[in-house]
Order: sequence, then structure tokens, then C-alpha cells
Amino acid sequence: MELLQQCIQEKGKVIDGHILKVDRFLNHQVDPMIMKAVGEAFADEFKDKGITKIVTIESSGIAPAVMTGLILNVPVIFARKKQSLTLQDDLLTAEVYSYTKKEANHIYLSGAFLSDKDRVLIIDDFLAKGEAALGLIRLVEQSQADVAGIGIVIEKSFQEGREKLNKLGYHICSLARIASLHENRIEFVNEDKGSVKSSMKNLHGLQ
Repeated sequence: MELLQQCIQEKGKVIDGHILKVDRFLNHQVDPMIMKAVGEAFADEFKDKGITKIVTIESSGIAPAVMTGLILNVPVIFARKKQSLTLQDDLLTAEVYSYTKKEANHIYLSGAFLSDKDRVLIIDDFLAKGEAALGLIRLVEQSQADVAGIGIVIEKSFQEGREKLNKLGYHICSLARIASLHENRIEFVNEDKGSVKSSMKNLHGLQ
């Protein structure tokens, strides 16, 4: 998705050569127009999959998931990272390990919102090692619903998340696939040519 790649180039920031900070448009400050385009791209990709529900995880997955749900006209459910007092009955839970925070946490979702009749599209902001996506898959499977596809806004293709999900046979759509990160360069996987497209822009200090 060229618009998303351009936004990453202009507003992203590489930290320590492996972390991509995109808090200017995705996971702290949200750019509604970019998220609308993201939602349209996901909706177009999965329009023939019979999607009945979208599942994501708080909080960064909510914006792209809601935009996709708006276009597909289906409800959006987000897994919580903490169990609230109102989330007690029919509780689905899964463990997710965060390599960024170096700790394991549980995520929670009410089983009342999913059934064995649902076809679920999972959406998340990042795919790196695949732990968040695998946790959401486990939640959906506990409800007996089907995972019809997985939509990822930004994929770090140099990490093993896609390989894990491919082995499970899921339909994955990543809108921006990053081949490598450097201090002043982001290299994207060029889907059309099966090669790498490089951005040489200095990402630090961009407004």
C-alpha cells in the first residue's frame, strides 16, 4: 500500500535499528484519513470471505479495525489486556508474550460476542514475532468461530511472525512489509517484484 509506505517514510522513526515508532499516525496519535485508507484496503482484500466479526487487541489495533468494520458493516470486538470487573462471565483468555516488554500477559475477550457461526477477521497494527496474532487466534478458536483471515497494518518481514502464521495456513494481508530497518533507512518488500524497495530518508527529527 503505497500511501501507507509513504506515511511510514515521512512520519516513522527507527529506534535501535529494530523498533519502528509510528506514534504520529497509528498507535498514539491517529491519522483518520490514513486509517480510512487502511480500512478500505482490508475490506477490499477480505470482502469475499464472509466476514461476520472483526477481532483486534487494545489499543493500537482498534482504529484500523473500526474503519474496516465500518466498510464491511460488521461489529468490531477488541480483546482487553486487563480483566475488568464487568468482564467475568463466559470469559475467553490467552497468554501473549511481549518481546518489547519482555514479559507474558493475558488478554481477555467475552465469549458472548462470538459463536461457532462467526467468520472472524483478525486485525492488528504490527506483525513481528506473531505472538499477538497467535493469542487472538487462540481466543477465537475457544469460541469455536472460524478465523477467515488476518490483516496486519505493518509487518516486520525480517522477523518470524509471518512464517508462524503461514504454517497454520491462514490468509494474511500485510499492507506494508518491511524488509529491514536501519538508523536512517527503511527497506520495504516490493510485493509486485518480489524485491526490496529502499527509503533513504533520514527519519529522525521529521515533523
